[in-house]
Amino acid sequence: MKNPSPPPRARRRWFAFALATATALGTLSGVTATGAEEIAVPVTDPMNPDLGPNTFVFDPSTPQAEIQSRVDTIAAGQKTNQFGPERYAVLFKPGQYNADVNLRFFTQVAGLGLHPDDVNLNGHVRVEADWLQQGDDPNNLGNATQNFWRAAENLSVTIPQGQIERWAVSQAAPYRRMHLRGQVQLWNGYDGWASGGLIADSKIDGFTESGSQQQFYTRNSELGGGWGGSVWNMVFQGSTGTPPQNFPNPSHTVIETTPKIREKPFLYVDDSGSYNVFVPSLRNDTKGTSWGGGNAPGESISLSEFLVVKPDTPVATVNAALEQGKHLLFTPGVHHLDDTIRVTKPNTVVLGLGLATLTPDTGKTVMTVADVDGVKVAGMMFDAGPVNVPSLMEVGQEGASASHAENPTSLHDVFFRIGGPGVGKATTSLQVHSNDVIGDHMWLWRGDHGDGIGWDVNTARNGLIVEGDNVTMYGLFVEHYQQYQTIWNGENGRTFFYQNELPYDPPDNQTWGSPAEGTQGWAAYKVGDQVNTHEAYGVGSYSFFNVNPSVVASRGFEVPDKPGVRFQGLVAVSLGGVGTITNVINTTGATANEPNQVSYVTRYP
Repeated sequence: MKNPSPPPRARRRWFAFALATATALGTLSGVTATGAEEIAVPVTDPMNPDLGPNTFVFDPSTPQAEIQSRVDTIAAGQKTNQFGPERYAVLFKPGQYNADVNLRFFTQVAGLGLHPDDVNLNGHVRVEADWLQQGDDPNNLGNATQNFWRAAENLSVTIPQGQIERWAVSQAAPYRRMHLRGQVQLWNGYDGWASGGLIADSKIDGFTESGSQQQFYTRNSELGGGWGGSVWNMVFQGSTGTPPQNFPNPSHTVIETTPKIREKPFLYVDDSGSYNVFVPSLRNDTKGTSWGGGNAPGESISLSEFLVVKPDTPVATVNAALEQGKHLLFTPGVHHLDDTIRVTKPNTVVLGLGLATLTPDTGKTVMTVADVDGVKVAGMMFDAGPVNVPSLMEVGQEGASASHAENPTSLHDVFFRIGGPGVGKATTSLQVHSNDVIGDHMWLWRGDHGDGIGWDVNTARNGLIVEGDNVTMYGLFVEHYQQYQTIWNGENGRTFFYQNELPYDPPDNQTWGSPAEGTQGWAAYKVGDQVNTHEAYGVGSYSFFNVNPSVVASRGFEVPDKPGVRFQGLVAVSLGGVGTITNVINTTGATANEPNQVSYVTRYP
């Protein structure tokens, strides 16, 4: 016979006793009932948090030689390690330092001040293109097109007199909330390729030279020395010191203000030595940095309100913490999951250090975010496993209809990868059902190189599907998916900067063909036929059909012909003339192929 449940009063007494006992022992911050099982949630000490073995925290008393040795050791190990499991965060408490940080794969360098100028490095925080072959000559290095997955945030750098900074990056390499006292090159400085990138909420005192950068997005930044250069798609938004609007030659798209943005949350240490996470406030119609007039408005949350998640933390513990209303701080590493992380409470912060990576092992969605106000997910990577998942991440649920205009969910430096370390499979990388969501720099990538790569191997149908209304994407990169790269079905959507490469590996047009009447291949960006209002600025799609160069994509962008659907600053490129994009958008725009590798459309319609 099944034991009867205790009466409600007895259950409450038992729960209170368990909670009090766990807290008194110092091992739990609470207990969460899941049937008959009680899950312990560890307490986080904000004065002395355990941020994992791959997080290195320096203060001004740390010997300079020790700091330099540590960052050099990390750089040497990560120089070519784009598919390894190692992850690192290098954090500096407020003060002055002398250091040369050569930033390599899966490494984050960040200041722990409330203001970027609270931490100053005399030296460099740089990215070099000195490891990847350029062209056919094995002795010719300098190719930056694979300089992915690294981040510099929330500190100032003072360059030695007569020197420059080099930030030769491509996708998923944010330069965010930085103050650079000097000038910067966004390429290797001579003849190498580059395919980046993002500068956001930053101040650069000297000249910014984009060089060979194919495309670049600069948002809410102050370019004190101006900007030089363009290739195909350079977008400036809410920034000062930019070139004037001029498209397509040079290809500068300038948007005066940023309509609605919340900057990325970040970790900092207060005057008492306690760790907190600062969550910047939502801002409207902005220009320039959030911190130029002093500390930005926002909310500080003590790290005591976070579960510090390590790679061996069970998902059940993570979900128990979320049920208690705790936030999450993921330490550097690859976190293998046997269940879905479920974010259900409004205003929850999920923050990763060192590009913390979540990998599903059992075919379940990695993370779901409920249709609630104000969730922030930042600094995370979602890496598909060998068992196919329907989607790596879902924001809201199908049919979500609530308005979140006053307090939207926002995604900052959130990256997705299908294949590369090995076989990865996911039908869709990201589905957005909630209204008003903000995307602030995302790269959704079906791998084109590495291990586990092939048309029938790292399978992935779509990168991004947007069903919610009033969704805004800033700095959206989506590449190599096998059908539409991006599908946008919600009303009043806006995209500011879009970079796409179509899949390299379609075997032929019979295999790779969309249902759109009279077309070949799949467009990079599809606005649903039922949509009445949509805007996009500074958008590009490129082809490189190296498996079969005779493959044709009829269009880069496929949209309904309606007055409220408007695009500005479009480009289609046939990289090296390998493959064909017949039209840039619908049936407008010249063919991009070997004779005419670049095709522009200034406005549509």
